[in-house]
Amino acid sequence: MLSKTLLAIVVFSVAVIAQTNTPRSYPIDNGHSTVGFSVPILNGLSKVRGKFNDFAITLNQDEKDVTKSSVVVVIKAASIDTGIDRRDNHLRSVDFFDVEKFPEIKFESNRIEKRGKSFIAHGTLTMHGVAKEIALPFSVTGSNKDATGKKMNVGYSAHVTLNRRDFGINWTHQTVPNFVGDNIDVEIDLITRAIEVK
Repeated sequence: MLSKTLLAIVVFSVAVIAQTNTPRSYPIDNGHSTVGFSVPILNGLSKVRGKFNDFAITLNQDEKDVTKSSVVVVIKAASIDTGIDRRDNHLRSVDFFDVEKFPEIKFESNRIEKRGKSFIAHGTLTMHGVAKEIALPFSVTGSNKDATGKKMNVGYSAHVTLNRRDFGINWTHQTVPNFVGDNIDVEIDLITRAIEVK
C-alpha cells in the first residue's frame, strides 16, 4: 500500500512539473507582424526602409518564466522589399544578400536573459553564409483578451543594430563610398494568433 502511495506521489509530481515547465507554442500572425530594417544614406542624411515579406517564426514561451522560452526565426532573403524593384533586385544580387547562394537568414536563440522589464535573446544569427553570436533585445508589448476572456493575443517588439560588413556584405558605391551605411537598424514587431488563456 505504501509503495503504491509513493508511486502515485511521484507520478503526480512529474505531471505537475511537466505542465509548469514545458514551454508552449505561440503561433505568429505573419499578416500583422513585421520584420523590418532601415539603412542610413550619406551618413544619415536620409534612410531607406524595408522589410522581409516571407518569414517563419517558431516561438515557444514558458508562461511562468520567459527566460526558459526559445525562438527561431527563418527569413527568405529573396523576399526583401524596399518598394523599388530595381533596388530590391540589386539587394538580392551577389553585391548584397546573394540570395541564390544564401537563400535564408536565420536566428536561433540559445538562452533568454531578463533585463529589468525587458529581455535579451542570445543566439546565433546566420546571414550571407556567416554565423555570429548576437544579443537581440526585446520586450513583451502586452496582451489582449477577446470578448469571452478565453483567448488572447500577445505582442512583442525587438530592435538591434547590425553591421552588414560583419556578415561579409561589403558592397561600396564606386564614386560615393559612404552612400550606403554599414550599421543597419533591424526592427521586429510581432503579434501572436489568438491562443487559449491558461
